[in-house]
Amino acid sequence: MVLMTTSDLPLRRIARGKVRDIYEVDAERLLLVATDRVSAYDVVMAEPIPMKGAVLTQISAWWFRRLDGVVRHHMIAADAEAIVAAVPALARHRAEIAGRAMLCRRATVFPVECVIRGYLSGSAWREYAKAGTLAGEALPAGLKESGRLDPPIFSPATKAESGHDENITIGRMMEVLGAEVTAELERLTRLVYGKGRDVALKQGIIIADTKFEFGRTAAGEILLIDEVMTPDSSRFWPLDGYAPGRSQPSFDKQPLRDWLDVERHGGRWNGEAPAPSLPDEVVDTTSRRYRDAYRRLTGLELTAA
Repeated sequence: MVLMTTSDLPLRRIARGKVRDIYEVDAERLLLVATDRVSAYDVVMAEPIPMKGAVLTQISAWWFRRLDGVVRHHMIAADAEAIVAAVPALARHRAEIAGRAMLCRRATVFPVECVIRGYLSGSAWREYAKAGTLAGEALPAGLKESGRLDPPIFSPATKAESGHDENITIGRMMEVLGAEVTAELERLTRLVYGKGRDVALKQGIIIADTKFEFGRTAAGEILLIDEVMTPDSSRFWPLDGYAPGRSQPSFDKQPLRDWLDVERHGGRWNGEAPAPSLPDEVVDTTSRRYRDAYRRLTGLELTAA
């Protein structure tokens, strides 16, 4: 599998994010390419993480297939041969798109992240520990870090072009999108998360929280878009050894964050771009962590071939 930091395909590139490059196929279709770029603390590292892009794409594709009939979504194909058959201009680029590209229906993105929390962790725990609230709204007393939330909390956030997204209230979401759209996006978020949480638990994975993006097609359909329940958009915890009252190990780029924390606290990095060069062992460990998430969730091995 090709190691990719930047894609260069014979289509018009309309956006480049921290991880994904987005290409226009035509008025109704887009091609999403997940590179092996990795970011931490809002800084993109110089070194790519092998197979990361394929893990994100193929986990999303695995979920989209299981969500057929549950929610309308944007995936058309995530197999290189099927993509080339649909977009012949990519015929000479099979190796570049293999595993990491997804052909999608086009939709206008709603400017709110639909976050849902089944366990109290991350920024939600930090706010709760300090003030007993989430996005300024009171939560019950006595909750523990990493404790399960029943029912899960729908916790929307603004989509930031740079920096961290900001938690907002459902009332604020209604001001942005209207009450009807807000209610529908919350319903879909709870539906998809409930399905995903139950499936993942059978595979020995706790999806502690996740964020979804939705968009509306030109015909007015609301679609689930972007990535779905991946280690980048979610907290994946191993079910074995789970215990509330502390932080949990996770299947994501935590080894990278841990190493950067040491560099930052040691005064060798000021937290701004460029980041220090990643040691080979950090790159390798982070790559294995992503591939382990894919293997545990799907029961399959994602190989470099």
